[in-house]
Amino acid sequence: MTDVKVQFEETIRALDNNRTFFDTANFPWVKQVEAFWPSIRKEADRLLACVELLPGFEEIQAEQETLSQDKRWKIFPLHVYGKEIETNQHRCPATTAALKAIPGLRAAMFSVLQSGKELPPHQGPFAGVLRYHLGVKVPPNQQCGIKVGEDIAYWKEGESMIFDDSHMHNAWNRSSQDRVVLFVDFTRPLPPNYAAINNHLITALSASDFIHEATRRWNKWETVHGGALDRHLAN
Repeated sequence: MTDVKVQFEETIRALDNNRTFFDTANFPWVKQVEAFWPSIRKEADRLLACVELLPGFEEIQAEQETLSQDKRWKIFPLHVYGKEIETNQHRCPATTAALKAIPGLRAAMFSVLQSGKELPPHQGPFAGVLRYHLGVKVPPNQQCGIKVGEDIAYWKEGESMIFDDSHMHNAWNRSSQDRVVLFVDFTRPLPPNYAAINNHLITALSASDFIHEATRRWNKWETVHGGALDRHLAN
């Protein structure tokens, strides 16, 4: 399966000329999501008021320990490869409504890169999905950016970027404030013959142990901290 996956990824990346960043104008749903930005920002601000409660990504997905071990890359998941995180969706109804506009949604979360945090170069697990970021709360003056391959982009509040995270990439927040994006994986648009193979591989990824373990860890976090989070959000 690994060899088949690698060959397939090389083929579908070649279809897009090994592009790193994609023109968001080619994805009509982007403007629909951006229209929700004011409401999404309000929900993110409520979470930021109790950001120290939120887990580091490495606490939920052990594979992230190679990138972060200081709990300063915080996450708040809403959807994980076919598994709805309903408690969080109820906490963030506007964000959840915005996500319904995205065809082929596979994963969604708030990603908080705290002040001074940098992520080393790394690659996503599969080129059959693309990554979407909506800048929710972004410090000014291009202090927060991402490099994909040899290309660099900077988040802007209320604006989107789409990239292929299977390329080597790294990110940084060199400001004194936290940076928040709505972080989404969605199915890469492909011709029908490739799309069928892609869906099969995504189904296998969705059933993998690391997805099940991440869901288990989030449920454990919810059991321990969910009540405190709700009390903070109610204030």
